[in-house]
Amino acid sequence: MQAFENYNPIVITIYFLSVICILMFSHNPVFIIITFIGVTSYMSLQHPKKKNKSYLFYLILFMILSLINPIVSHNGRTVLFVVNDAPITLESIIYGVVSGGGIVCAILLFRSYTIIMTIDKLLYIFGRLSPKISLIMSMGIRYVGLLRERWQKIKMTQRALGLYNEDNIFNKIKSDLRVFSILVTWSLENGIITADSMAARGYGRKRRTFYSNHLWKRTDSVLLLVILLCPAVIIYGMISGSVTFTYYPDINMSTVTPVSVITYCAFGLLAMLPTILEMEERIRWKYLQSKI
Repeated sequence: MQAFENYNPIVITIYFLSVICILMFSHNPVFIIITFIGVTSYMSLQHPKKKNKSYLFYLILFMILSLINPIVSHNGRTVLFVVNDAPITLESIIYGVVSGGGIVCAILLFRSYTIIMTIDKLLYIFGRLSPKISLIMSMGIRYVGLLRERWQKIKMTQRALGLYNEDNIFNKIKSDLRVFSILVTWSLENGIITADSMAARGYGRKRRTFYSNHLWKRTDSVLLLVILLCPAVIIYGMISGSVTFTYYPDINMSTVTPVSVITYCAFGLLAMLPTILEMEERIRWKYLQSKI
């Protein structure tokens, strides 16, 4: 076995798409809780030195999203209190909490995906599908840091020449607009040079060859099989109604059956898969170190 991020990028992408799609089409709170535990545990392994303050933004977002639904939706039979003739029901509050948790879990999944998928992995996936899209993606991602660096260079040059005035807010805005104009002109000229260089090298005129160090291994096939089997079991459980959870007009959960237990176990395995692989790799590494 190996760490989750070292698997083939196609397998990693299919995994995240599977979990996110299940969250999109299911409002089961059990799925959301399991997903939150899985993604936070894996992100804590990715960044073990990060403090809990880094999750303050997600906590605030969760609280805001949870409060929106009971304010705009007044469905449900269990009325807790009334505000300006608008009933606040228990069902709308619970639905808001579940919806907010699902959105926060999806954002955390996307964040984890962006950490794992580096530029070379993205180009490995999209390069064969569309070389133009891969070129645009690589240039766009490159320009994020490049424009920031150029902005600082232009600003320092303008300040050294005495042309950058920060005496008041109006002069500062005027100076920043001048820097922005120079930055846009510089970027456009560089874009023209890049396009001419790519055309001179015959880019897009014939089928390209690709180099990639992401080889498809037997472990990738095994992991892909597990990733495909788990959603198949989960989808069957969702279609059969074994994991149905309704909020309006009353909160009802389907009875616990062997199918529902198997469905929850399959989703738990799917959500915890990156953490399991990461922990297995670290335990093996510690064991090998102890043998030295």
